[in-house]
Amino acid sequence: MVVKVLVVDDSGFFRRRVSEILSADTSIQVVGTATNGKEAIDQALALKPDVITMDYEMPMMDGITAVRHIMQRCPTPVLMFSSLTHEGARVTLDALDAGAVDFLPKNFEDISRNPDKVRQLLCEKVHSISRSNRRLGAYSAPAPVVAPSPAPAPTSAGSFNPAPVRSAPAPTPARPAPVSASSPAPKRKAYKLVAIGTSTGGPVALQRVLTQLPANFPAPIVLIQHMPAAFTKAFAERLDKLCNISVKEAEDGDILRPGLALLAPGGKQMMVDGRGAVKILPGDERLNYKPCVDITFGSAAKSYGDKVLAVVLTGMGADGREGARLLKQGGSAIWAQDEASCVIYGMPMAIVKADLADAVYGLDDIGRHLVEACL
Repeated sequence: MVVKVLVVDDSGFFRRRVSEILSADTSIQVVGTATNGKEAIDQALALKPDVITMDYEMPMMDGITAVRHIMQRCPTPVLMFSSLTHEGARVTLDALDAGAVDFLPKNFEDISRNPDKVRQLLCEKVHSISRSNRRLGAYSAPAPVVAPSPAPAPTSAGSFNPAPVRSAPAPTPARPAPVSASSPAPKRKAYKLVAIGTSTGGPVALQRVLTQLPANFPAPIVLIQHMPAAFTKAFAERLDKLCNISVKEAEDGDILRPGLALLAPGGKQMMVDGRGAVKILPGDERLNYKPCVDITFGSAAKSYGDKVLAVVLTGMGADGREGARLLKQGGSAIWAQDEASCVIYGMPMAIVKADLADAVYGLDDIGRHLVEACL
């Protein structure tokens, strides 16, 4: 089946190059182009493409505003182009919040220096996100509310008090996702570590899970999100502002502690040891993912035995499956996000098909179940 693509960019050069790259794939058809956000909306409604590639900075209407309108009027998978800067990361995260599925660095030098690599990566992304749940409206980006309802947190005496709320409100779904079969509520256990791995759709998914946790969540958390090095610091800062727990980009030697989530830095690998310390290692070129969920999960299996609760969220591919297998062999628990709430049902599907999942939950149930399992 041919994937129909709408290319949106105010640069004539970039529109032409992206169109040429995509058109070289016989299973992709560029059905139109647009020079600004307003044109993008009109073309999306008229042409009904399977995928839209979108620039951010454009005249008349920027890409983020255009994505919001498109998601409201004709939900379509959007691939954003982003600069590899801190500001570019912030803008890209805003675009993902608005409803974009994934992003690629907008690097003119790479296009001229590594055309084959760029062609392969771009076409793979387009094919993958064309199969996402975004077109079906099954997955919705979060929208802010006036005030969050934090999960209850136990005091030392065992009674419950509301957890303190930090500065920014927690997001909530713009519209409910379809109801799907869900596993029973989890049993409580004294976990020493919660490890969460994700890829495409992960930034929004992590936001929706972590904002449900109270500030005194009793287990340390490690997060592995497939993301470039320039993005993870900005993403950690964003999560830290939104969540009741603390979130930071992990650094070598960081100590795991309750109520703190450490995000694996892009371009590197993160491991944990039995003393509760984090090791940050250079990204191995032999590995497809930097950071890699399998690496972190595997180190957790070695260090914490049956005291790990691992969660695999939305994403392409099967990263996390082999690490989850090691965790399962050691007696730890594995959860997978359900298909209906995934942007891309790849990584969780790999867990389910390998018969490694102890539970399968919808995205908006995972945070609540983490509280139930750990408090």
